[in-house]
Amino acid sequence: MSQRLRIALTKGRLQEKSLELFEAMGLDCSPIQSPGRRLVHAIPNYPLDAVLAKAPDVITYVEHGVCDLGIVGKDTILEQGRSFYEVLDLGFGKCRFALAVKQGSDFYGTYKTRRIATKYPNVARTFFEKKGMDVDIIKIEGSVELAPILELADAIVDIVETGATLRENGLVPIEDVAQVSARLIVNPASMKLHKTELTDFINRCERELECRV
Repeated sequence: MSQRLRIALTKGRLQEKSLELFEAMGLDCSPIQSPGRRLVHAIPNYPLDAVLAKAPDVITYVEHGVCDLGIVGKDTILEQGRSFYEVLDLGFGKCRFALAVKQGSDFYGTYKTRRIATKYPNVARTFFEKKGMDVDIIKIEGSVELAPILELADAIVDIVETGATLRENGLVPIEDVAQVSARLIVNPASMKLHKTELTDFINRCERELECRV
């Protein structure tokens, strides 16, 4: 294969899990394991260059076609995803979006317009629109758990893994909003131009994931 592909990887835990997957597929990821300050790394034994980026930028790079593929969490896709193919659930980075309230609160037992605090306004808005509920959504950048404690909001929509942070702050999840895990995404134009190369890479990923089941 002459065409080198370019994949954007979400920095942090998803990057680590992505490299574990690649190495199990037989890819030499040694340049990325000790990246230094470099942000683009060539895989020596496979026609693939890896770009290390923050999650929202992974989507931006894939959508604009400067990267052919990307690995990003479903949370980021739900919040800002637009025009790309979501081709594989990679099975790692699992967590969930949940609706949480102060312990003892009766969230659904009132007719007032509820206020929802969240870092993910699009996810929250879509969830409540499907329920036909009118809510006020407040965007929070930091610790969203503070909003119910300070009585800024009646509930929060946030990512939950163990639920420990909620419990320590007197909050309880009352409903799941969406399941989250890492996904492989592909630029539509790249899929047409480099179908052979992309299909080879996707098939390698699929075979390794099947071995883990």
